[in-house]
Amino acid sequence: MNREYVSRIVDAELDELLAGLPAIALEGTKAVGKTATALRRARTVHRLDDQAERAILEAAPERLVVGDGPILLDEWQRVPDSWELVRRAVDDGAEPGRFLLTGSASNTDTRTHSGAGRIVTLRMRPLSLPERGVAEPTVSLRRLLSGLGDPVEGRTGLKLADYANEIVASGFPGLRNLPGRPLRAQLDGYIHRIVDRDFAELGKVVRRPAMLHAWLAAYAAATATTASYETIRDAASGGHAEKPSKSTTIPYRDTLQQLWIVDPLPAWVPHHNQIARMSSPVKHHLADPALAARLCGSDETALLGDARLIGALFESLVTLNVRVFAQALEANVAHLRTWRGEHEIDLIVERGDGKVVAIEVKLGKEPSDGELKHLKWLREQLGENLLDAVVVTTGQEAYRRRDGIAVVPAALLGP
Repeated sequence: MNREYVSRIVDAELDELLAGLPAIALEGTKAVGKTATALRRARTVHRLDDQAERAILEAAPERLVVGDGPILLDEWQRVPDSWELVRRAVDDGAEPGRFLLTGSASNTDTRTHSGAGRIVTLRMRPLSLPERGVAEPTVSLRRLLSGLGDPVEGRTGLKLADYANEIVASGFPGLRNLPGRPLRAQLDGYIHRIVDRDFAELGKVVRRPAMLHAWLAAYAAATATTASYETIRDAASGGHAEKPSKSTTIPYRDTLQQLWIVDPLPAWVPHHNQIARMSSPVKHHLADPALAARLCGSDETALLGDARLIGALFESLVTLNVRVFAQALEANVAHLRTWRGEHEIDLIVERGDGKVVAIEVKLGKEPSDGELKHLKWLREQLGENLLDAVVVTTGQEAYRRRDGIAVVPAALLGP
């Protein structure tokens, strides 16, 4: 069944890069929409996930770089030599827009040793709220990063239940609009494929699939926290005396990152080093909050009855949105945590010059003064290097408080 293409924020990024560079790798987890986006631009297509076509190309690999451009190598990691062939073609003077690669698993060794500087990687994540069409954004991250202190306004009809629905509905384009049980079945199938097939396709042996599934569920339960991997490992044991060893779980984590399933948010390192004694653990997120909800066994109704989990997954949804927007603006996203946890800020969006927008995520409609203490503290620390401070909520009105902090419903924040 053909589905109407959903325009993506990454479309403009991709076109801009293709106009000036010979080879772009569009990468992200499976079902995120890479192939649909790439096919809209490609004139020659090689589907390397097709066994018959892959056999032909493995026998005559030179065919991979012949044809009208852009030449699409879909799921390039299935024929790892394809990366090297493209790299050589780039070195030989390939014109801009010649190659477009898509991949559902990163290949760090290949890129480190043969592609650095020749093949530029562009990350594709699940649909943000504006891409889903749930509301028309009225507050632009680009404008917030300008530091002009623009008026903040707008209204949305979305309420907490709507955000719970968006969490479980998924940002994978092919899963949108599926009703309850079919959606749950698709998400279950997606998770089982990770355990049963994706690891094997990367040459990773999973001796105890149930243990990997338990680790994934424990990781999902730690969404939007900086829980140690030891804590996650303990949770995966389910209270039993026997728990997975580090030698087992570290490869789990690394392979899941390679598959773009685990998408940790790094800790912020201040550009100008104004703040001493910063902590450096990552904040845990899965590629799509819907995967975390499913791994935790929660549907929309269950989420609305679990304040802790919906708070964590709402933060994960906002984090996904901000990462999509920030990438288009060539900005970095991290979180802030001081050494002892005295101060924490959910999202720091940093421009290339080190100036930042700080974002807190709150589940309620109206943030209290006490909930804004960390943003006010950061303003004191950074001065003019703090371009703006924002609280993203489940409320319905966007406005700027008297203290200058912007309050923005999640649905109204856009690129």
